[in-house]
Order: sequence, then structure tokens, then C-alpha cells
Amino acid sequence: MADIAALTSLDVQIESSLAQFREAAVAEPLTAQERELVVRQASNLLEQAYVHLPLKKAMHAIDPVQRLRLLSYRSQRMSDRRFHDEMIAVFMSLRDLHTSYFLPDPYRTKTAFLPFLVEEFFEEGEPSWVVTKLLTDFKHRHFKPGVTVHHWNGIPFGRAVAINADRQAGSNEHARHVQGLDTMTIRPLAMSPPPDEDWVVIGYRTPDGKDHETRFDWQIFEPRTSPQGVSAEDAASASSRAIGINAKGEAVRRAKKTLFARAAMEAEERAEERAEERAEEGGDVADNQSTLPDVLSFRTVKTESGTFGYIRIWTFNVDPEPFLAECVRILGLLPQNGLILDVRSNGGGVITAGEKLLQLLTPKAIDPCRLSFINTRFTLGLAEANHFLAQWQPSIAQAVETGASYSYGFPIEPVEEFNRLGQQYCGPVVLITDALCYSTTDIFAAGFQDHAIGPILGTSGNTGAGGANVVTHRQLRQLQAEKDTPFVELPKRANFQMAIRRTTRVGGLSGAPLEDLGVVPDHIHRMSLRDVVGSNEDLIGAAGKLLAGLPVRVLEPTIGPKGLSVRTGGISRLDVSVDGRPRASLDVADGRRRVPVAPGAVELRGYDQGQLVAARRVTVPDPATAPGEGG
Repeated sequence: MADIAALTSLDVQIESSLAQFREAAVAEPLTAQERELVVRQASNLLEQAYVHLPLKKAMHAIDPVQRLRLLSYRSQRMSDRRFHDEMIAVFMSLRDLHTSYFLPDPYRTKTAFLPFLVEEFFEEGEPSWVVTKLLTDFKHRHFKPGVTVHHWNGIPFGRAVAINADRQAGSNEHARHVQGLDTMTIRPLAMSPPPDEDWVVIGYRTPDGKDHETRFDWQIFEPRTSPQGVSAEDAASASSRAIGINAKGEAVRRAKKTLFARAAMEAEERAEERAEERAEEGGDVADNQSTLPDVLSFRTVKTESGTFGYIRIWTFNVDPEPFLAECVRILGLLPQNGLILDVRSNGGGVITAGEKLLQLLTPKAIDPCRLSFINTRFTLGLAEANHFLAQWQPSIAQAVETGASYSYGFPIEPVEEFNRLGQQYCGPVVLITDALCYSTTDIFAAGFQDHAIGPILGTSGNTGAGGANVVTHRQLRQLQAEKDTPFVELPKRANFQMAIRRTTRVGGLSGAPLEDLGVVPDHIHRMSLRDVVGSNEDLIGAAGKLLAGLPVRVLEPTIGPKGLSVRTGGISRLDVSVDGRPRASLDVADGRRRVPVAPGAVELRGYDQGQLVAARRVTVPDPATAPGEGG
């Protein structure tokens, strides 16, 4: 017989049990008219604006618009819960985490959870599952981090994960599997069917080899939102208009952090306090702390292959300018002989934050991904009504004659905006991905691969395969001229999110869509037990081995009293230009040398065997006007 886990003396604000929440939710159903409105608005979105509809109908043999028609006919005979489940199922059939139905109050901001986290590891190629985190202050005599889970309500745990994976919207097998595991113990109620059971009985084995069962009740709470997060509701904001994100994945990430990472939450709060102090009084930033702790963390890691820099990017849901400034600062603090960039479980965010990061890591000019609309009368009106969409308007209008399904593709911002800062890190870089990487993170990984910045090491065989810019129903109402909009306000703060512009790749895979295809890594690492219960030691070691096999480039300009000097390494030729005009081409060896240049904007481009391998920009001041120099 299973013992029962009780939650007491916890610092997380638990609102109710799932059973209690379910009873209260019954008292707030949608009316018949409100259900009809929700279904009609969903049909309008899919038929008139959803960019992937032809692709999804073909790849997954579905007809969501017809399914909505049937739902409209049958919805009055359904319970409120059944209606919401069917709406979720319609959108889930698209296998598109960008495109979701957000349930109304009281589900909208709530998350169901169990007080532990389970992660997958591999031994001799076979998966197992281990408890890695417990709710802060939760105590149990047997159930502790390190126990391996083998059953879920009597179902073998691997099978239970597979059943849950089938209820997720991942567009490929890898994505569905990791989402199935990611949501085993955390379910955002705005976008997921609630758990069918009020409690679960977990079968597990302790490190001494003994088997136990414990019952856990599902509980309800409301996670804290990210202090750096960008709202998808403000059509006047350029960042809000450039979002590409798995909203459910982001909700799960914040729930995990709130439940299981008290120290990280406290660091987040301290960073907000320090930001306020700097704004009021000035002051420096600590070299070992990120100013955006919900977005970035960093450290130096020692491996058998050497000592390298390590940056974890938890989300791209942040305004690009402070994000890029913080990335530049952090890159200058880390070892310059190799960088591990880890974007696992990053569900995306602001597309321009991800794509503009690429320039910091390569001497090559960044060619950003292309975005295109589906051609409909509605998207034509949208392009005509908004000046920032004007470049798409002619090709959408031309589709009347050509019958093309999609508009021409254009970058989300002018190309020069993705190259304004230039390279800041000249050492080799390895990117770590998994199948929870989605949307902006897919776009970033694709750009990393398409520009040949470095190898990609995956813990899954593919990324999440989300390639689109998203818009919410509320934002779409703001963008469309009021007199022409087919979209009206939804009841009880319900909402939709939808992929409105698809993204296609550049470089050798130019024109290939990211949606459903994703990014295949160059190397695979299966997570070990030491990885998931420790600090990713084996994963970081594998990345270190890749870095050790790559050439290290050094291009380090310094402005001193005698002008510009440059330290070089792994470079045989240095080209110098000032204010866009070529000034010199020098043969160089490893070491430091003076580079005589006139004052101005200097660009240094380093070559090895005829290939561009490093580039830096620096402004050389005029001695006659420099502070303290007279003139």
C-alpha cells in the first residue's frame, strides 16, 4: 500500500488541490453564445491568417477548420470541460507549439504540479528516470533526489511518458518525447488538459535497491512571471511584434524555477534591486553575476580538455538591446580560448534577440532568416494597415495573379541591424541543443549552423522544429484596422496565439522551412546520471573535447598612448580599414604589434590560409581632441 506525501511548511503559495480547483471551475462555465464566439474566432484565425495551415494539413493529414465546424454544431451538448478539451485537441492536432488556445479564467494563470522533478538519463543506451529536484522544504523519509522512478499509477514510467507525449503538440518525435517528460509533473492549465487523476502513485527504487510507492496529490499554484519577459500583447512594441516562443514551454520553465530553484529566484530578486540602485546612484556590475539572471547565467568550467567559458541562455524572451549589451560584457569576462553556449530547454522569445546574438560569435556578415505570410485577403489588409509590414504587401497583392501560397520572404529588420556590433568573441564556440529548443532558439541554432560558426552538440536528435513569428488574438486586433477586423474580444480573457509569419533558412539550406524540420545537431550526447543529478559534467566534458579540436583565433585590439596595438593568434594576415576605406594589409605572426592608423572607425579582419577567421571593430580617437591630450 502506498504511503501519502503531505505538503507542509512550504514557501510556495499553494492555492488549492486539483480536486478543489476542479469543483470551483465548474461554477464559471462559458455560455452557449460565448462558446460559439470562441469557435468562430478560432476558425477566422486558422482560415485567414495561420501561415502553416497548408503544411500542417498535408504533413499530419488533418482538417482543423472542419473539426471546428463540427465542434460548433456539437458544443451545446458538451460540458464546459469537454468543450475546452476539444478546443485544445483541435489546436494540438496542428503539432505547432506556436499555435494554441488559451483557456479563459479561472484556468488562464494556473499551473498544476507535483512536488518533484523527473529527468531522463541513459545507461548502455537504455533510458531511466531519476528524481532530481524536490519542492523546497518538502521532506519524505524515502522519496528523495536520486531515487529512480519506474511506475506511474501502475503504468511503467516509460509508457506513461509516451502516453503523455501523444497529448503534446511537438512537430517531431524528439520534441513530443521531451515535452511528454517535461510536463509529467507540471501542467500549465491555460494550454493543457488538466491531469485526469486527482493524485498519482509513484513507484520508485531507492539507491539501496528497495522499492517503494508514495501517493502525491496534484496541487495548484500561480508561477511568478519573468521580470525581463516581453509581453506578446503590445502591438506598438517592436519586440512584441518579433516574438517566436513556445508559451507553454516558457510557463513550465518559470514554474520549475519558482518551485525548485529558491536560490535562483532570490538572485533574480536581488538583481532587480541592484538594477534599481544603479539607475538611482550608478555603480558597477559584479563580474560574477548576470544583470539578467532569468535570461543568462555564466561561469568558467574546467574539463579534461581545458578550461573554457560557459553561458546558459535560459530564454530569448527579453528586449534585444540590454540582452546584447550583457552578452558583450559576459563574453569579455570569460576565457577566450573556447566557449560552450548552452540553449537547452530554451523555448524562444524575441527573434531579433536570438539572431542579433550571432554576430558576436563570427567574423562573417549575418544573413538573417526570411519571414513570409500566407497570401489571403486578410494578410493583405494587415500589410496595408501597418507601415512595418509594407515590404510584404506587393507580393501578397501579386498572389491574385500568380496563385502563390506565400509572400516573398524578408528579414524581420534590415540586414545591417544584425551586423551593427560585429564579432566580440574570436575563440571557437560549441552550441548545445535539445528537443525543447523552440522557435527563436530554433532560428538561432539554424543561423549558427548556416553561418558555420561551430559544431552543434545535441542531447536530442533534433530541435523542437518551430519556425515562425507569432501573434496573439489580442495583438492581431490592435494591428488590424478596427472597421475591417474580423476579430472581436473573447470572453473571460480567453486568447489564441498563432504562427503568422513562417521562417526559412539561409546559406546552404536557403529556403528550407524550419517548421516541422528543425535543426539536426552535428554530434549527439546522451545525458548520463552524473549529468542530471550533478552539473552536466559529462555533457560539458563532451563539449570541451569538441572545442579542444578547433583552432583558437586571437584578435585583440588595444588603444594606448601610442595609438592602436593588436594581439594576434592563429592569424597570418591582417587587413585594416578606417571609416570603410582599406588602409593596410599586413602579414602577422602570433603576438602583439602596433598598427599605425588614422583616427576613426577601424575594422580589423584576420585571415588564415585565405579564409576570414576573425574580425573586430574599434574607434581610434583623434589625439588632438581626446580628453587630457589638449587641442
